[in-house]
Amino acid sequence: MKAKLLLLWVFLGLLSVSVPVYSQVDTFEFDTDEQHQRFRKLSNELRCPMCQNTNLTGSTGGVAEDLRREIHRMIMDGMTDQEIEQFMFERYGDFIFYRPRLRAETILLWFGPLAFLLIGGYVIFNIVKKSKPGEVESLDEEEQQRLDELLEHK
Repeated sequence: MKAKLLLLWVFLGLLSVSVPVYSQVDTFEFDTDEQHQRFRKLSNELRCPMCQNTNLTGSTGGVAEDLRREIHRMIMDGMTDQEIEQFMFERYGDFIFYRPRLRAETILLWFGPLAFLLIGGYVIFNIVKKSKPGEVESLDEEEQQRLDELLEHK
């Protein structure tokens, strides 16, 4: 009984110990709130090239840190969002965008799921159409005799 009580106290003690958590904190300064909003929007919409499926805001990688610094510099230099996105595209390709641009190379990415859905619907429609319930094919006399013979031998 004492061992269980001691174990409970140790468990509760471990729960009360705070664990330090470290996160990425950027200390970029902006002239206007609009610049800060643009920075946040771009950082949230661009993917970290080093991390798997993490935006620049959520990534703690060195590449993401460099890209955030680069975005800050370009905003402060007066570049538009389109110019910044074009710069990132030229450097990293479509991977940098969570929503890739509609181009010949990304047409399957954009419309592939719809095509697969339509093809799947067509296949299911034909399967259902061919298997009409209640429709039983009758046997001719020769087939019925053969079936009776097979059933008698069991």
